Amino acid sequence: MTRLSNPTNAAGMLSILALFAFAPHAAAQEYPTKPIRLVVPFPPGGAVDAIGRIIGQGLARSFGQSVVIDNRSGGAGAVGSVVAANAPADGYTLLVGSTSTISINPALNSRLPYNPRRDFVPVSVVGFVPHILLVNASVPATNVTTFVAFAKAQPKPVTYGSVGVGSPHHLAGEIFKGMTGIDMVHVPYTGSGPALVGLMGAQVHFLSLDMPAVLPQLGSGRVKALGIAAAKRDPLLPDLPTVAESGLAGFEISGWYGIFAPTHVPKPIVAKLSAEIARLLGTPDVRGSLAKIGVTVLGGTADDAAAFIKREDAKWSKAIRDSGTRIE
Repeated sequence: MTRLSNPTNAAGMLSILALFAFAPHAAAQEYPTKPIRLVVPFPPGGAVDAIGRIIGQGLARSFGQSVVIDNRSGGAGAVGSVVAANAPADGYTLLVGSTSTISINPALNSRLPYNPRRDFVPVSVVGFVPHILLVNASVPATNVTTFVAFAKAQPKPVTYGSVGVGSPHHLAGEIFKGMTGIDMVHVPYTGSGPALVGLMGAQVHFLSLDMPAVLPQLGSGRVKALGIAAAKRDPLLPDLPTVAESGLAGFEISGWYGIFAPTHVPKPIVAKLSAEIARLLGTPDVRGSLAKIGVTVLGGTADDAAAFIKREDAKWSKAIRDSGTRIE
């Protein structure tokens, strides 16, 4: 055991240790002193992008620093997630995580180039949105029952789109196939925007898509909504029945979205970000902006986010096992 026999030296050492202990808190008080990068691991036009921009704008106003949205699509969110995971752990690069990138990808792909539990810490779960089942406008169906009848009458399997292999949209299609007994061929896209364009262009027949990406297109005449994959109707679409009402009881798909920091970002900085996002989610403008795109706000502390994600990991792991879905 080392003994500090010189009182002067001992006092000096204690002062140095106190400075080290104080440094993270001082850094958190000053943070941020430069622009923040918010990595969105999908293209513009989808729910992850929309939610990232709303939170980014709020943080920019709060902190007086620019928040730059960095869209890095590919690999069902893996490309952007790796970018964020490899960034310096200083709080200036954050990830807009989702059901797909945090809970589904690691359960589906043992060769995933990042590990959400090892590489990230949760800052906040912003909220969740239900999926809406859509078909191209040319499909002669207005609800789940008539679509299933249409699909079974086709000489070839109908097609369904997704935002990538292993995404909630992909699993929704596989679960839908299993519950209805119809045959569908999967056509993966790189994000919600491209998948929706594919549906509107009749490249695919069917798509299960998160509400924020769907809402702007419902009046276009190029897609039709069969039902909302939630336990009850949504106030934004009161006339759209649930999928259960449309003929398929028990089919519920929703996606959640949150903000994550690379592991080893100082805890005081994570706490500061978490507290500020929680405050923003309680303000009428941010809460209202999220509500307009169909997001049910969750919020809470970083610990609340960690507990929520643990439950979601278990739920989606079971869904993947039950559906038999695998990365090919």
